[in-house]
Amino acid sequence: MAEAAGRVAVVLGTRPEIIKLAPVLAALGADGEAVFTGQHYDAELTDAVFRSCGLDPVAPAVTGVGGGTRAQQVATMVGQLADLFTRTRPRAVVVQGDTNTTNAGAQAGHYLGIPVVHVEAGLRSHDRTMPEETNRLLVSALADVHCAATPENARNLLDGGVPADAVHVTGNPVVEAVRALLPSPERAAAVLERHGVAPGFVLATAHRPENTDDPVRLRTLVDQLGALGRPVVLPLHPRTRAALARERIALPAAVRDHPPVDHGTFLALAVHASLLVSDSGGVQEEVTVLGKPLVVVRTSTERPESVAAGFSVLSEPGDLAAHAERMARPEVAAALARTPSPYGDGLASQRVAALALGRVPELLAA
Repeated sequence: MAEAAGRVAVVLGTRPEIIKLAPVLAALGADGEAVFTGQHYDAELTDAVFRSCGLDPVAPAVTGVGGGTRAQQVATMVGQLADLFTRTRPRAVVVQGDTNTTNAGAQAGHYLGIPVVHVEAGLRSHDRTMPEETNRLLVSALADVHCAATPENARNLLDGGVPADAVHVTGNPVVEAVRALLPSPERAAAVLERHGVAPGFVLATAHRPENTDDPVRLRTLVDQLGALGRPVVLPLHPRTRAALARERIALPAAVRDHPPVDHGTFLALAVHASLLVSDSGGVQEEVTVLGKPLVVVRTSTERPESVAAGFSVLSEPGDLAAHAERMARPEVAAALARTPSPYGDGLASQRVAALALGRVPELLAA
């Protein structure tokens, strides 16, 4: 990708995108500009994430996104981002992951002939019932530069017909993002005190429609959390809280629900948890940096590297307690503490920034 005038537009719209792209923006410096779509539209929450990542809060460049259907969100964002890019003409458009914002940013850049750089390219669950999988496939067809986190992701792209010279194994910026956001021991202790727990608890999250929109899965998941024999801290996503109320599912006594927490607080809890339980994609990556075991309550995953390295195990809700017992064993924790993250060496953001600026970085992941 040849160098050109203009700044690099780094398109982000969700809290995980802010977290993962903050190191890329830092590496770009004055050559980068954050373009926020407002897909996660709670200003109080997103502003806090921007600040925690060392960024000034960014006003949404798109209006009318929050609360719409997936089709409405993508259509709204494509149109308004295309208008913005027509006026500002960025030298490249960087998108990350597999959200509606990722899809829309890639489309807007591609249709205007602006090079599109896809961070975290090549993830595949091979489950097209997942909206995220559709976004991944679409962006892979549109992107000009594919920044794969792992060699496995790169192979997925090559197998899908992406030209080899467009695929770069860069690692994943999540590694440096987690390291940068890790709390001090004093702050972590304060977080535990505030949540009323001591080290050794289970930290759980659940938000995917696969679990929240299926009353049987949701009830089974909750019951299994209550059967773990340990205190469970459960920061409740609004979708999950609404589903529990709708289905009249009561949480077991051992499961303590909390409002959503900022990422620094989540990491402080994760550092001192004996086990994590989640259906989140990002958590599957973060545990590999923290050296923590994870039970992934999903039928499929686009991050098999976490499973292969021993950090996580896939589980149906009814099998959660059995998998948790195995993953929480001390010997598992000891092994994971010695296992490097499969998502890179902490230099991914520098490689992505160089590629976005039309330069081949001197150091690419092997």
